[in-house]
Amino acid sequence: MYNMDSNNVKVWYLVYFLMGLKHNFHFRLILNLDPLPTNFEEDTLEIFGIQWVTETALVNSSRELFHLFRQQLYNLETLLQSSCDFGKVSTLHCKADNIRQQCVLFLHYVKVFIFRYLKVHNAESHVPVHPYEALEAQLPSLLIDELHGLLLYIGHLSELPSINIGAFVNQNQIKLFPPSWHLLHLHLDIHWLVLEILYMLGEKLKQVVYGHQFMNLASDSLTNVSLFEEHCETLLCDLISLSLNRYDKVRPSESLMSDQCPCLCIKELWVLLIHLLDHRSKWSVSESFWNWLNKLLKTLLEKSSDQRRPSVPVIQSRDPLGFSWWIITHVASFYQFDRHGVPDEMRKVESNWNFVEELLKKSISVQGSILEEQLRMYLHCCLTLCDFWEPNIAIVTILWEYYSKNLNSSFSISWLPFKGLANTMKSPLSMLEMVKTCYCDKQDQDLYKSSSSYTIFLCILAKVVKKAMKSNGPHPWKQVKGRIYSKFHQKRMEELTEVGLQNFFSLFLLLAAVAEVEDVASHVLDLLNFLKPAFITSQRALIWKGHMAFLLMYAQKNVDIGVLAEKFSCAFREKAKEFLVSKNEEMIQRQTLWTLLSIYIDGVQEVFETSYCLYPSHEKLLNDGFSMLLRACRESELRTVLSFLQAVLARIRSMHQQLCQELQRDNVDLFVQSSLSAKERHLAAVASALWRHFFSFLKSQRMSQVVPFSQLADAAADFTLLAMDMPSTAPSDFQPQPVISIIQLFGWDDIICPQVVARYLSHVLQNSTLSEALSHSGYVSFQALTIRSWIRCVLQMYVKNLSGPDDLLIDKNLEQGVEKEYMEQLVKLTRLLFKLSEVKSIFSKAQVEYLSISEDPKKALVRFFEAVGITYRNLQILSDKSAMVTKSLEYLGEVLKYIKPYLGKKVFSAGLQLTYGMMGILVKSWAQIFATSKAQKLLFRIIDCLLLPHTVLQQEKELPAPMLSAIQKSLPLYLQGICVVCCQSQNPSAYLNQLLGNVIEQYIGRFLPASPYVSDLGQHPVLLALRNTATVPPISSLKKCVVQVIRIPCQNLSPLSPF
Repeated sequence: MYNMDSNNVKVWYLVYFLMGLKHNFHFRLILNLDPLPTNFEEDTLEIFGIQWVTETALVNSSRELFHLFRQQLYNLETLLQSSCDFGKVSTLHCKADNIRQQCVLFLHYVKVFIFRYLKVHNAESHVPVHPYEALEAQLPSLLIDELHGLLLYIGHLSELPSINIGAFVNQNQIKLFPPSWHLLHLHLDIHWLVLEILYMLGEKLKQVVYGHQFMNLASDSLTNVSLFEEHCETLLCDLISLSLNRYDKVRPSESLMSDQCPCLCIKELWVLLIHLLDHRSKWSVSESFWNWLNKLLKTLLEKSSDQRRPSVPVIQSRDPLGFSWWIITHVASFYQFDRHGVPDEMRKVESNWNFVEELLKKSISVQGSILEEQLRMYLHCCLTLCDFWEPNIAIVTILWEYYSKNLNSSFSISWLPFKGLANTMKSPLSMLEMVKTCYCDKQDQDLYKSSSSYTIFLCILAKVVKKAMKSNGPHPWKQVKGRIYSKFHQKRMEELTEVGLQNFFSLFLLLAAVAEVEDVASHVLDLLNFLKPAFITSQRALIWKGHMAFLLMYAQKNVDIGVLAEKFSCAFREKAKEFLVSKNEEMIQRQTLWTLLSIYIDGVQEVFETSYCLYPSHEKLLNDGFSMLLRACRESELRTVLSFLQAVLARIRSMHQQLCQELQRDNVDLFVQSSLSAKERHLAAVASALWRHFFSFLKSQRMSQVVPFSQLADAAADFTLLAMDMPSTAPSDFQPQPVISIIQLFGWDDIICPQVVARYLSHVLQNSTLSEALSHSGYVSFQALTIRSWIRCVLQMYVKNLSGPDDLLIDKNLEQGVEKEYMEQLVKLTRLLFKLSEVKSIFSKAQVEYLSISEDPKKALVRFFEAVGITYRNLQILSDKSAMVTKSLEYLGEVLKYIKPYLGKKVFSAGLQLTYGMMGILVKSWAQIFATSKAQKLLFRIIDCLLLPHTVLQQEKELPAPMLSAIQKSLPLYLQGICVVCCQSQNPSAYLNQLLGNVIEQYIGRFLPASPYVSDLGQHPVLLALRNTATVPPISSLKKCVVQVIRIPCQNLSPLSPF
């Protein structure tokens, strides 16, 4: 199987082995230790298949050994001509690997020989020497010649045939590499080992060694020093050429995400060169690594190739500036590796700012047009270097000189979707989020696509200032501030376009975030005064967003917002007043004003939600502008304002609860207690402002349909909870029981829309603290009045649909006539209501199961009526019975008013079915309660209203079919209940019996079947009442009354006439 596994180069066993050896050798080289202390210890050694004497081989046979070395190189090169298919790859891999190992072994032997066996000879001595010593004295010069010849033989890395760093994988999962791979890595080994040998030679002899056979390219005698430097230069050129080949295939947007080195060993060679050259520059008069690289990159940047030095190979690039940025950034990251090749982020890194400053000046030169796509890449590299190196204020200064002249530019790329400025200016919060991304320690990897070059400049500015202030105190900030502030004056501010103003705010928000927020904000306010009035009018929304962004930053930094809040809230009041007096027809003006007002509303909400604690200045943000605004808003606008109100109320309650917890802690000292008390006073002031500017509007809109029901209920519930937590903040007319006063307005008042009541009471009951407090307080009617409101909400569930068309389909699901949202709210209210102790007690005494029906409000109401009736029947003590009657009537309240909307001219079948059915169950279940003198009046009114209304008594008029249908279904319930009342009435009344007779008289004929068959009479409601009556006295009374009603028409019939 052939596996192109180039992404897993790091796991190659052989590469790991060579890396370990190189770094170990390098470490010992710098410390002047034996390169291989455990190797070459035998008297003889085998190199290139021949046995040699270890201590003398290099002196006696150096030319032969180097000849054999070059021969092995040639053998490896010839293997490249063989076809590398899967059948031969194993053999070729073994041969190539063997050649490479023999060559590397020989060069290591040369290093060991120099360290252990080479002796320094005095050239000026005239004492006769042994022939071996004479040969040994010539060895250094001979090595210079041979190494130089070897370098000439292998040539440049860039001249090697292209290879694929993928590997073949055999059945044993062993990776096999082609000969070209081995050749490349042998060349890398040779280049590095030659440098080590030359360095060791100089360290050993402590003098310059001259070669005898060659001269350098400048026609000077070749020495170990000159060869070392020429080879360093050539090797760096080769590495640059290899990097250039990589760079030419990389897109600018992916430049920093792509690896500079095609192979890990090339990266390792860079690291070794960095350590060797920097170490050499510290202990001798020689150049550091950065100086070497800068010298070559400067040559690359020269326009004319004639200006290049002849010793430097010609390197050409399509983008020398971009390549210089790219390679410096990647090479700078190599400084993080220590001498052992281990990453060490704490290691001190040598910077190269001097060259980068010059490079930056070239990059933003105005002589040619600067492309944004190039500038993004350059600055992204610069930002990365700011992470690696110490802070450099000069970089910021150079960039600011460019961007201060181009503030009105959008810095966009035509072919790239722009995600930056347009989105960041949508809201004050998004402006702050953009600033946060600029000064956060970890930047987005995809910065090129996600941000403009100006945004990257802001990232550089933030990083440099933060690092500089951390190490050098406030002085660097003062330098930067002076440079930036000096560019803004009246003329410059007047020249700003909309885009320029956006860039202006981004810059100063960033400065405020990393340095002195109050100083920067004050300066911004002064600069904004320089803007022309016409420009302020056109860009007021942007100015307000910027202003609010500074307010948010104050809140996030826990700084008093007083100065900013005073000015901004006054501007809000003025715009709210304009909005109030504007006419609905002036749509453009209203939209413009609403844009500004919504910026203020959203921003103030963020300020409250962000603030750690509230100051007196927070109250300034809630002025009477809101009172004017609420009166001018339409429904969609009201939703926004009320959402803001709910958010602020929730925040105030949350902060109050935290304060209470802190005050309740043990061992709170006087200073902390005083501070907490002050915070509580500040909270109370803000809460009072909300009562003053918002609650009066909600109170006035209780019966209006302008305010959305859900938000009206939610806001009223939030104020109720605020009154529970902070009762003293409520208006004086609600004292001394503000919670009860609010519940009376929004929960128990019969004129309030049931949708509002149901949602409001759900919130109240859901808060267990509030519910329990009210249930156990001296206000004993809390639960009874809440039950009454629930009954009204169930009975009026179809009220909103009265304006819709009537539907007479029997099979229609009646719940479809109720809004889904309201039905869900009713179910929730029912579930919560059935948890009240009073309701539980009723069901418990009646021994009626209720848990299963709490999800169906109508069934729940039926079961509740039945439970109340059963509970009353089970009572034995007269006083308990009397109290139960009073309580039951309190539950019902003005029940006939609740059902009155269904009985008007507009007939609604679902509402009539619900009304007659529920009231019928009430009459039957509460018959014994209605038998009392207290409740009998209500029964009379129910009969008059539902069974004997004026329309029924008018014989010439037909009753509406929906009403007849509802009466027919429920009439048995009424007749049975009335009969019970007649039998058990505390004060027997002839009027009650007369009413029963009237009811039977009115309906016995209306529901007669069309056919004359007796069998069809079985479903007559009167007969159903007789059949379903359980007890003997009521059925006798009902039979008697029915017979009497039938007998009267019979007596009035005339005798039959004879034929």
